[in-house]
Amino acid sequence: MKDFLSNFQTKYKELNKEEIYDARCPYCSVQCTMQVMEERIVSRRVFKVKPNKEDPSSEGRLCIKGVNAHEHVVNGQRVLFPLIKIDGEFHRVSWGLALDYMKDKFTKLQAEYGNDALGVYGGGSLTNEEAYLLGKFARVALKTKYIDYNGRFCMSSAATAANQAFGMDRGLTCTLSDIPIAECIILAGTNIAECQPVLMPYFLKAKKRGSYIMVIDPRETPTTKLADLHIKIKPGMDANLVNGLLKEIIEQGYADHSFIKERTKGFTELQAYLQSIDLQEISELTDVPASIIQLAAERFGKAETGIVFTARGVEQHASGVETVKNFINLALVTGKIGRPGCGYGAITGQANGQGGREHGQKADQLPGYRSLSNPEHRQHIAGIWGIDDIELPEKGVSAYEMMEKIAAEEIKGLFIMGSNPVVSNPNAIFVEKALKELDFLVVADMYISETARLADVILPTTSYLEDTGTLTNLEGRVVLREGNRRKPGETKHDWEILCDLAVALGQGEYFPFSSAEEIFEELRAASKGGMADYYGITYQRLQEEQGVLWPCPDISHPGTGRLFEMTFAHEDGKAVISAVARQEPREEVSHEFPLYLTTGRIMHHYLSGVQTRKSPKLNGLYSEPSIAIHPNTAQKYQLEEGDLVKIRSKRGNAVMKASITPSIREDTLFTSFHWSDLQSINRVTNPALDPQSKMPEFKVCVVNISPL
Repeated sequence: MKDFLSNFQTKYKELNKEEIYDARCPYCSVQCTMQVMEERIVSRRVFKVKPNKEDPSSEGRLCIKGVNAHEHVVNGQRVLFPLIKIDGEFHRVSWGLALDYMKDKFTKLQAEYGNDALGVYGGGSLTNEEAYLLGKFARVALKTKYIDYNGRFCMSSAATAANQAFGMDRGLTCTLSDIPIAECIILAGTNIAECQPVLMPYFLKAKKRGSYIMVIDPRETPTTKLADLHIKIKPGMDANLVNGLLKEIIEQGYADHSFIKERTKGFTELQAYLQSIDLQEISELTDVPASIIQLAAERFGKAETGIVFTARGVEQHASGVETVKNFINLALVTGKIGRPGCGYGAITGQANGQGGREHGQKADQLPGYRSLSNPEHRQHIAGIWGIDDIELPEKGVSAYEMMEKIAAEEIKGLFIMGSNPVVSNPNAIFVEKALKELDFLVVADMYISETARLADVILPTTSYLEDTGTLTNLEGRVVLREGNRRKPGETKHDWEILCDLAVALGQGEYFPFSSAEEIFEELRAASKGGMADYYGITYQRLQEEQGVLWPCPDISHPGTGRLFEMTFAHEDGKAVISAVARQEPREEVSHEFPLYLTTGRIMHHYLSGVQTRKSPKLNGLYSEPSIAIHPNTAQKYQLEEGDLVKIRSKRGNAVMKASITPSIREDTLFTSFHWSDLQSINRVTNPALDPQSKMPEFKVCVVNISPL
């Protein structure tokens, strides 16, 4: 009897135990920390989530996505074993067979068509270690020039603009702690209340202290409710609005001429251009009253301190770079940068949108924010990797251009990690058709996503609770995410997959890593002396300090909080002010397509929705998209609340329910992009690219609508 009770107690403890994980939310760029408690009660799992009040960025807050992030980890739909498609059906195979199959297909394609017959497509939610290794894998193991990632659709316009203006790109030039002490804040094309809700208290503190907040957005949002001034601009006209603001700031004497003279160049050209424009013309072009432009200019110009924030609303345009450069002009012309309560910030979207673009996933980039076209940069990275710099491929093309290369049959095989391009790319019908025509497609994912279902091979990856690594948040704060939960099934970390595949391809000597920390040690050396210098950052420091802001060139360096206090990153130490000419969307309304369409996020979902749509809680709260339509517009098209609406552009159509609201302009529609198939709005959006950043024009296209 004693033995029976002892065995029963042992078995009961095995079936009923609690695991505690120190975790980071897998979603947005704030990278909130939390403690996730998993209690197993016989066959049932119970989760409790507790925010970390010591987090320097979130200050102990979590949004609804973070609180429920664990649900997608244990929802039962995860891919747990390698899958190979045979006669249109996926079949479980061993890792050995999957690796041999990929080796055989990759080798044959490159033997027949050359190294560049293969492409690699990454993601902005990969850890720094995995983003770094993916770039190395493409260039060393596959020797292809074709690599890019979905972060191209997130920060590329702001990054290009910041590099041109400041000489370097880090999302925020200040820290979040500067927000409450700013006297005036401009939020352009950003809906922080839904996209990064845990940051709202920073702005509420600022408002409580008397800060004047302006929001530039064609629709009313939870963020505009915070604003002292909501500028309901015509879509795609942001750069022109800023020209009006700059004209008023200079003509009314609000410019900081001492700062301009000592720390910038290019002002003369800007001043000359602004003299040639008329404020009333700007008003008509933007559909913003001249009195509002004058008020906004006065408020920002007169304020002693101020911060300008931009996000996808002004960046996801074919003129995104020029638009962001003009918003940066506002900070430079008024001298509001490099001191407390001042700065410019591009609010990063993806979990590792910042770090993901620093270490080699971009077509033209090497680790440490180095350039593939710079001989010294090539030599440094080649030395770290143990190859000759002549072996490094030249730069490839951007994410959407890779889809065009696939359609043109220049890329024959594609390896995708951490992305779902069938949903996230513009002109999605074209993209899906192109991917179907590939000779060979491999997708590493947690789920059979809309892209993975087209694959020849699916490789099962781990979740945020299981995968250790570093990420870089919107401040430029490098943080460590511990992944202590046991890997389910035969899943592997993304970095393990890359190492195993490199071994199969005969390139294992360049990928000898047995932990994420080992990869980070190589990344540190690779980044040393680069613009994004992580050399002084170690796992031990990250554990002890809860993150370190880059650049951090040595172990004794505290990290860099506020940038540009004394000098900018150009060789002459000066920032560049640019004259930005009139900008307009690439499509104009017509009789056939009389309405503008713009897109964005909602609070409950994230990116292409692959993870959040697997959460019963989140999907239960918001299970399908809707199209926001002004009541007058709805009446014109004989639509009522909840009616099914067909939205059509030159590229294709989507279908969703009508949401009739006065919060949107009469000439504009709005919807989110988190859904797939006929509900995917990117079947409609415009793939026109910014000539500098290669950012597609997600935020404006012309459409018509009709009841279904």
